[in-house]
Amino acid sequence: MNDPLRSFKLQPWRSLSLVTGVTIAIAMIGEGLLIWGYTQSSVLHSFLNFLFSPPLGIILSLAAAVGVGVLGVYLCEQWQRQVILNSGSLWALVLCLAVGILLKSLLPLPPLLVGFSYETVIFLMVGVFWKGRPYWR
Repeated sequence: MNDPLRSFKLQPWRSLSLVTGVTIAIAMIGEGLLIWGYTQSSVLHSFLNFLFSPPLGIILSLAAAVGVGVLGVYLCEQWQRQVILNSGSLWALVLCLAVGILLKSLLPLPPLLVGFSYETVIFLMVGVFWKGRPYWR
């Protein structure tokens, strides 16, 4: 009898967790730099106010979620070469990144670009599978 969770159990969870940690850390550093620039520069302050106004703010946060997904696959390609990327490992990477964003949202830091929501997870999947298109098979 086949074990339906066998492929889930055999994913390279440790490597994907490391990639997720680095990806989320880069996203947090980017958010921190934006917050620092917002408080230090009046030009950047007015520009970020314009970017985070209602129509552009939503698009920017969704684009940031796509960017986190793309960055996760890119780091997995470049840094963790022992991970064989396929559709199963891409789904596992989506799960790891979603859990990483959830854990990041539990920290007492303001979610400037990437906060945990349904839309963020959807666009995170878009980013992972867009960059991971050659590995679908």
